[in-house]
Amino acid sequence: MPQVPIVAAHWVYLLGVALIVLTMIWRANVVVPSVLATFLVALAWTHSPIAALGSIFNASFTAAKELFNIFLVIALMTALLNALKVLRSDIRMVEPFRTVMKDGHTAYFVLAGITYVISLFFWPTPAVPLVSAVLLPAAIAAGLPPLGGALAIAIAGQGMALSSDYVIGVAPGISAKAAGVAVSAAAVADRALVLSLITGSVALLLGYFAIRKFITKPDDGLLERWQAKSSNGELARIAQEGTFDKVELARGTAGDQTPLANQGQIDKALAAIPDAREKWSKIFAVVTPLAFLGVIVVMVLSKLGIGHDLKGGDAAALVGGVAAVLMIWASFVTDPLREFLDTSADHVTEGFIFAFKAMGSVLPIAGFFFLGAEQGLSAPILGVPAAQAPNLLFELVQAAQHWIPGNQVFVAFGVLIAGMITGIDGSGFAGLPLTGSLSGALAPTVGLDPATLAAVGQMGAVWTGGGTLVAWSSLIAVAGFARVPVFQIVQTVMVPVLAGLVTSTICAVLIWH
Repeated sequence: MPQVPIVAAHWVYLLGVALIVLTMIWRANVVVPSVLATFLVALAWTHSPIAALGSIFNASFTAAKELFNIFLVIALMTALLNALKVLRSDIRMVEPFRTVMKDGHTAYFVLAGITYVISLFFWPTPAVPLVSAVLLPAAIAAGLPPLGGALAIAIAGQGMALSSDYVIGVAPGISAKAAGVAVSAAAVADRALVLSLITGSVALLLGYFAIRKFITKPDDGLLERWQAKSSNGELARIAQEGTFDKVELARGTAGDQTPLANQGQIDKALAAIPDAREKWSKIFAVVTPLAFLGVIVVMVLSKLGIGHDLKGGDAAALVGGVAAVLMIWASFVTDPLREFLDTSADHVTEGFIFAFKAMGSVLPIAGFFFLGAEQGLSAPILGVPAAQAPNLLFELVQAAQHWIPGNQVFVAFGVLIAGMITGIDGSGFAGLPLTGSLSGALAPTVGLDPATLAAVGQMGAVWTGGGTLVAWSSLIAVAGFARVPVFQIVQTVMVPVLAGLVTSTICAVLIWH
């Protein structure tokens, strides 16, 4: 392939990437730098101020068109959870697991397992308060120190579940789209799932050994002392230093979930359900997990060539469709017919509000990186025919190819570190357009699958900024519920998570080389 000459637009794009990364390191919001960089790149390429101004809108609009399915799935899953909360089915789903917490050792892994499953389907934002309110008090009474509970919840939810995002598909969708048209979100999701399980297993095991000596015998006095603690102003101060709404969203979920310290308090909360709803509360506590278990079975069988063939975004569509049907059904049995129609619409509206609060700021960022990702995406942003559109990042990598070591491990760790750097801002998802674009450009130079590199970069970005390695991320929520200093969590989880990321990156190269 003939080498394309590097022109001013390439250098402006490179400077834009550097500016965005530096802004992330400073933990400032990168939306404005992304918009400015988009304008300057378009101006350098088209030499038209009018076209450059239009590119600001076109970039976000293109990103919105490419990623709207993600917003829709988030909205429908959030709508379902809100409908379940009215019936208190969310509490019923996790409450039985209190009985298996016989000691602190068991409690650690039960907390991690339940947090992982709920976070996989509903994201950690609602999972953290639910698990913290219902299961964490029981775990502490069983002898698990609050720090151990915080580690289990953060690693399993903010780390393992969010970094693969296998069910809802936000992260793999963004990574795949930025990596190029030839990369499927399903391929990125499959690799990310494996890497997240490797990283999480290593981190959970090392985290367990870090707090094992602090596990004591079951004692209700432990719970009383924990309840006597109160969060100081540290969490509020750190939250103000963060940049993305996700932090405040995560902390804000504390408002309607107070710790249920014993079975009596849980029974009291469930007894408050009107008699007409109690039967349905129990039904949905069983039907909901079974329905999504069925979705997982269909997805797995599809990959084995059995049953319905799920292509492209079919898996996300199936998840969203199941969520919508369950939400409508839950609303129907909760309210009279006329109110049910309004309630269902309200749940959907609230779901979209949450989706855009959590992910809306990603659109201008993704728009800028789509501008450099491939011709099919840069053409509508610049307003030029596809044949005249550039592939800026690929062309930059092609020009610098002789400087890039032809070593798969080196490139994989380079993308991992790039992802970790972008995660410093405390978001996790904001860096995915960059790691995806880098993966699409660098993978051919070393003979790696772009989906593999994109999954590696996703691990670095989400494990760092999603809520395990930086204190100003949604880890604040975990610290607040567990009543543990947030920096103590970071210090304890740092080595286990880094060891997990190194292990999973090496495995990625060995498995998919």
